Amino acid sequence: MQEIAEKLKNAIKDLYGLDFNPEITPAPENINADYSSNAPLKLAKELHKSPMQIAEELNQKLNVNISNPGFLNFVLSDDYLQKNINDLCKDFASSIDSNEFSGKTIVAEFSDPNPFKILHAGHLYTSIMGDAFSRLYESAGAKVIRANFGGDVGLHVAKTIYILLQKKPDTLTIEEIGKCYVEGTLAYDDDEKAHEEITKLNKEIYKINNEDIHGTPLSDLYWKGRELSYEYFKDFYASIGVKFDKYYPESSVANLGLETVKRELEKGVYEYSDGAVVFKGEKYGLHTRVFINKEGVPTYEAKDVGLIFQKDKDYHFDKSVVITGSEQLDYMKVVLKSVEQYAPELVAKTTHLTHGLVKLPGNVKMSSRKGNFLKAVDVINLVKSALKEAYNSTDEKVSLAAIKYAFLKYKMGGDIIFDPNESVKMTGNSGPYLLYSCVRAKKILSSVGDNSKGEKYAFEAAEKNLIKKILEYKNVLQEATAEMAPHKLANYLYELAQEFSRFYENCPVAGSDKEQERAKIVRAYLNTMTHGLNILGIDIPEEM
Repeated sequence: MQEIAEKLKNAIKDLYGLDFNPEITPAPENINADYSSNAPLKLAKELHKSPMQIAEELNQKLNVNISNPGFLNFVLSDDYLQKNINDLCKDFASSIDSNEFSGKTIVAEFSDPNPFKILHAGHLYTSIMGDAFSRLYESAGAKVIRANFGGDVGLHVAKTIYILLQKKPDTLTIEEIGKCYVEGTLAYDDDEKAHEEITKLNKEIYKINNEDIHGTPLSDLYWKGRELSYEYFKDFYASIGVKFDKYYPESSVANLGLETVKRELEKGVYEYSDGAVVFKGEKYGLHTRVFINKEGVPTYEAKDVGLIFQKDKDYHFDKSVVITGSEQLDYMKVVLKSVEQYAPELVAKTTHLTHGLVKLPGNVKMSSRKGNFLKAVDVINLVKSALKEAYNSTDEKVSLAAIKYAFLKYKMGGDIIFDPNESVKMTGNSGPYLLYSCVRAKKILSSVGDNSKGEKYAFEAAEKNLIKKILEYKNVLQEATAEMAPHKLANYLYELAQEFSRFYENCPVAGSDKEQERAKIVRAYLNTMTHGLNILGIDIPEEM
């Protein structure tokens, strides 16, 4: 479709001197064409001509079919289809690469778990989504830095350690840390004395980290818990096939954020309020937030300020994408608006994206404060159990595909109702269905011989439909990247798999008199699916 659009655009430019981007869509079944454009209808008012007159004039340059009330209809020749299939079989990457972001550096920040807390389903979701964003940009030629920002200092750490100091467990585990965070949060909210002690601990922990203090009971507990948390994160990311290039502990950017806020305080961007330093966002339709608290400790807001500048210092990025939960939307608006007052160029290059909650069917209300939230490992285990029960399978690739595809097939933004049983189905819009389609294609190719023939071939309807769908891939990939929309790629792959299923039902390959030609179509299909699933972070097993 891209080639057709480009030819039509050039014809419009030559005839009328207009820069017009025509829309190309699949043609209706009753007009005996492959693609159509309503460009003449769109241009009629501006050119003061009837749509059919414009269609006839454009047809003189394009030699296509025209139909009332002013459509251009394009037919793909068998030679064109065969050439493209040959190209997709020989050098797939060159056939679909756009290099739109070649030479660009993009920092993708996502997941962002806090040490001293348990990973929840939201961390799983944003890890999968952020990885897909990163892979989309990489497929377009960008250098992508996957960054992870986490709070190794802050109130959540103080709340956890407050309880740990009381319990003094013989063996420190991540499970114990998670329980202590819940208890510490309740104590901080409900007990005035505990609130005061945790506030004091927060300041002491900030000093321990900032001055690299070791050898005291408090410092030893802090460093041990921090180390344990990072090992836990590392193992988890490895288990879902997600990597990070850079970890930014909040402590590593806290001083930079503190210095920046203090500097801009003198210039009037920030101001004092009851002993704290705040940014008053009301004048921008936002709200006031504290950047330095009364104790002189930088808050999350100041650390995010430091992070923005540190990422630019480290990578001189062309674009920074930050993915968080939707509860951070208003918070980030204030942070970015404050930075915009003195570094507008950095804010202009920063995109903040948000997602909703991951919920199980039944919409059970959960609360991290009470400790009954949906953990990341819970989601993984639920899917493994569903896969085992439905198919007696323990294949890690299939279970991960079920989770990743179930998340990625939806547009990011709203809440997701995640149904483990639906996610593992081998039929319908699911990850396992796509994998099964690919495994079927592999088996077909393993049953045919050399498929290097190049003679002319007249394609049947099912063959042509599959090829046309394959040829849409490049456009879909570019659109998904430009719009930061992995769901568009996911849904395309499902539609492609459906088209392959129709091809499989109508066009025998191995042993047929058209084996060689059809094997090329299957190879092009498998190449496309493999590339697309790889961008979604999904690996294809050898068999299912």
